[in-house]
Amino acid sequence: MKAIRAGLAAALCLLAAGRAIAEDAARINPTDPQPTCAMCPGTYIPSAELERYTQKAIAEKLIDQQVRDIDIGKARIGIGMVHRGKLDKPAADSVAEHDQISEVYHVISGAATLVLGPDIVGRQRRPSTMRTVREFNGPGNNGSDIKDGVAYEIKAGDVVVIPAGTGHWFTKIDDHIDYLMIRIDPDKVTPLKGEAQSTEYLSKPAVKGE
Repeated sequence: MKAIRAGLAAALCLLAAGRAIAEDAARINPTDPQPTCAMCPGTYIPSAELERYTQKAIAEKLIDQQVRDIDIGKARIGIGMVHRGKLDKPAADSVAEHDQISEVYHVISGAATLVLGPDIVGRQRRPSTMRTVREFNGPGNNGSDIKDGVAYEIKAGDVVVIPAGTGHWFTKIDDHIDYLMIRIDPDKVTPLKGEAQSTEYLSKPAVKGE
């Protein structure tokens, strides 16, 4: 009886070990799809931090600010906060286009008229020395108009997706518009920015000038 029990226990141990080996092999099998960001941590940004960016924008008359720039393996993701004040008519050459970075807006508050389209009139290369080019949205152009552009009345809760190369142009802002910006940077043209850099940025006045 003791021999039978010992044999049964040994068999169970071998079975468990076999299962563990099979599971390990399944996890590391090189023919399986592999994570595109191996062992990468997640990123959490509290709403209080985002709100501090909006407060800073209002206090210091800023528009676009980058909160994070995160490496996700095949691309980088930028998280920005944008505050725009009242606009009765568009400024000259205020159509924007980014060659390599796509953008997603999630409107938090306010309302505006936003015109979108790829056929940009009067393209002018944005200087590579601009901070927004170097740190936020990479190389691109400004323009004077968008041929056959589509106008959207955007408001709190709306989402806008702007592929790289598509012109975007605020032509009217009723009072203000605040939106969360998600930038998709597959070519990794913008620098990384973490929590420590964000804390330091918020601790002192922003450097003026672009």
